[in-house]
Amino acid sequence: MRSDLPALIIIDMHEAMANPAAGHRNNPDAEERIARLLSAWRAADAPLVHVRHISRSPDSLFRPGQAGVQFQQALAPLPREHVVEKNVPDAFIHSGLERWLHMRAIERVVIVGVSTNNSVEGSARSAGNLGFDTTVVADACFAFACTDYAGQARSADEVHAMALANLNGEYATISDSASVLHALFDAT
Repeated sequence: MRSDLPALIIIDMHEAMANPAAGHRNNPDAEERIARLLSAWRAADAPLVHVRHISRSPDSLFRPGQAGVQFQQALAPLPREHVVEKNVPDAFIHSGLERWLHMRAIERVVIVGVSTNNSVEGSARSAGNLGFDTTVVADACFAFACTDYAGQARSADEVHAMALANLNGEYATISDSASVLHALFDAT
């Protein structure tokens, strides 16, 4: 594994996220883009981290023992790839992820997955605050429609865009999958 390349952190790409019952979402091609990034990272022997959410809540889609908690088959980790389990949205809290990255002298991370305004945003904030050079790939993340605090219905695109705006500049660089792939190939 090449620690001179950034680690690709794939967040919460569970079977449940591909289920229409999860809600109306944006970026319907996100999984395809994540798969392309995953393939490129594997080909470059770059560091990979798959994050799995294991909920403590009995009514969660991510409760252990349910089919929905399994990784989507096309994005499932290989036996040699690192898997982090988390119980809260932030992949750095009580997971050992920060230590794993530091032990390998990895200073840069690229974050993809779901949902942009929850686990992706929480993890990217921590990564930036911990000093990692952090990139969030906008077209390889997605969000779900929801109602804001004032009771206003917000589309998945609005939720996604606001989460990216929250991160841009202070915590992370926002990029797209084509640019990230181009940078990876230039580095290899």
